[in-house]
Amino acid sequence: MSQTNITPDHRSAFEALTSGAFSNFALFSCFADGQPAAAICAVTDTMRLTDHDGREAGR
Repeated sequence: MSQTNITPDHRSAFEALTSGAFSNFALFSCFADGQPAAAICAVTDTMRLTDHDGREAGR
């Protein structure tokens, strides 16, 4: 029996990202454990993204 940390929700999110059926994904500059990193985010209408200086994205 193989083990995995991948859940059905993880699989669904990955399939949504790779299928091209959705256009609300963004590559977001961030920090993880204090180190520069990037995250792939699903952007919603109510989400407010800001840059490293606190400026709202797209403005």
